Amino acid sequence: MDAEPYAEVEPERDPVASMLSVIDLSASNARTTEDIFTGSSQSMPLGRVYGGQVLAQSIVAASRTIPEDRVVHSMHGYFLRPGDSAKGITFAVDRIHDGRSFSTRRTQAFQEGVPIFSMIASFQDEDPGLEHQAPMPEDIPGPDDLPDIEAHLHGLHPMSKRLFIDRPVDLRHIPSPIYARVDGERAPRQAVWMRVRRQIPDDPALHRAALAYLSDLTIQESILRAHGVPWATRGLKLASLDHAMWWHRFGRVDEWMLYVQESPSARGGRGLATGRIYAADGTLLASVAQEIMVRVPQE
Repeated sequence: MDAEPYAEVEPERDPVASMLSVIDLSASNARTTEDIFTGSSQSMPLGRVYGGQVLAQSIVAASRTIPEDRVVHSMHGYFLRPGDSAKGITFAVDRIHDGRSFSTRRTQAFQEGVPIFSMIASFQDEDPGLEHQAPMPEDIPGPDDLPDIEAHLHGLHPMSKRLFIDRPVDLRHIPSPIYARVDGERAPRQAVWMRVRRQIPDDPALHRAALAYLSDLTIQESILRAHGVPWATRGLKLASLDHAMWWHRFGRVDEWMLYVQESPSARGGRGLATGRIYAADGTLLASVAQEIMVRVPQE
């Protein structure tokens, strides 16, 4: 695809470069039983750290303590408190286990000494074995047949528009976005084509971390769509409670991927959403599950 080289774009002017710069972490200390890393956050209009950013940073922190021949295959994390995007984040990694084929790490993210996110991730050597996958849905329109995100932002407050326009990710919804309104059937399912807006470096570990970053985008929408609730609903309160992800196969995040999403249940102010991420050729790259708190104002 046509793209500018990574090195030629200034981070402060480019959301993709900003994403890559915050995913990268610096080692601030190293001890026998733990490793500590520091990171920053992307500037957010509402001042809250984007959850997918913390996911990606936590995975990067854990991977810095793992041999290069082992790759992340699963993570389970809990969002404990909202983060402040104006403040730095400290990531403490515990080396829980290193076996013959698997390594396990626990990463906790702190701001001002208080944990905001806690994750356990597992890493594995590449091993041969049984293989199958769920097929990608058929009769899905391609990304080039769908309008760009900006075509759906009419009527939103300028601050709300920034949440979408300044993203490093290109999104194309099926059947349509739910930013200002919910069109069509109120069903607990949708699909979204997504990709990072331009080419990024080839490092496979970077692409796996960036896929975690992307996995937190839009997955909550199958819950909202089922009830006809757009993001612009006045008084809507939504927060991610936990997030789980399984990497099945490698894929590039700067190429189109299809994120198929559905919600099996919502009750008690909570909703569960699941998703499968496919490469454009139908290869299943990852599976995702997330539970959210959702509170809709009563009329």
